[in-house]
Amino acid sequence: MKIYIAGHQGMVGSSLVRLLENISGVDLVLRTRSQLDLLNQAMVKDFFKEEKIDQVYLAAAKVGGIIANDTYSADFIYENLTIQNNIINASHVSGVQKLLFLGSSCVYPKFSEQPIQEESLLRGDLEKTNESYALAKIAGIKMCEAFNKQYGRDYRSVMPTNLYGPNDNFHEDNSHVIPGLIRRFYDSKMDGKEEVKIWGTGKPKREFLHVDDMANGCIKIMNLDLDDILKHSHASSHINLGTGKDIEIATLANLISEVVGFEGKVSFDTSKPDGTPRKVLNVNKANALGWRSSISLIDGLKSTYSWFLENQEKYKR
Repeated sequence: MKIYIAGHQGMVGSSLVRLLENISGVDLVLRTRSQLDLLNQAMVKDFFKEEKIDQVYLAAAKVGGIIANDTYSADFIYENLTIQNNIINASHVSGVQKLLFLGSSCVYPKFSEQPIQEESLLRGDLEKTNESYALAKIAGIKMCEAFNKQYGRDYRSVMPTNLYGPNDNFHEDNSHVIPGLIRRFYDSKMDGKEEVKIWGTGKPKREFLHVDDMANGCIKIMNLDLDDILKHSHASSHINLGTGKDIEIATLANLISEVVGFEGKVSFDTSKPDGTPRKVLNVNKANALGWRSSISLIDGLKSTYSWFLENQEKYKR
């Protein structure tokens, strides 16, 4: 079976590679950005025509934290829409029957009832700071649904909660919560600082899923019989992936400071925005289909920090 992983060098894509390459009978098809420009429609169509792919994991995306999403909103909506459109359409045209689209929990309204069910999609206003990214991901879900309806394809979507783990982005400004905090506490420890100040009040609650749990869930859902999924679909076609548990940002920050070994003070800059007050996914649908997370937050933080230490040359200032 020829399986194409779009975005195989990213955090999710590289985790999928690690798991799939150990499965017998799988021939992974991988291309770097220099080998295949996913923003180029003609190149993507030619690639699919030549390779005759059986399954596609669409993990390629332009991603970033709150600052990046808010600052580069035009880039986020254009690039993500273009990548999705090119890959999903080329998959269909070349006869690919099975595709898994990776979305994000930011597709749900800012004030969704918690835990967030799949049916909450499009039932309220989005969080403004990452609206462009969220709209692109919503379009991806609906595009998969449209190809399924019109052409009988089997294009599935998963919505992961906040991810972290090996190959995450530890950039000082454009990273997500966990890698951003790991980087800040590590730099502050190395610089001998006595205090680390975190954006916001520290009161918002977030859910975090290790990327290897996520990849395992993707493979599980990709290979389920369609009838099994339809039994639990209700009114939605996409499936949430998460732990079903959340944690206050303040508690998370203190956990990370302990893992890193930062001995100074952790404080909060209340003049900065908090974002969504709480976000945790309802994962009953995924659990009913036979998947649940297995990596605890503390174990995941420790292994992620170890990976960061082994690869910190990439992140030197």
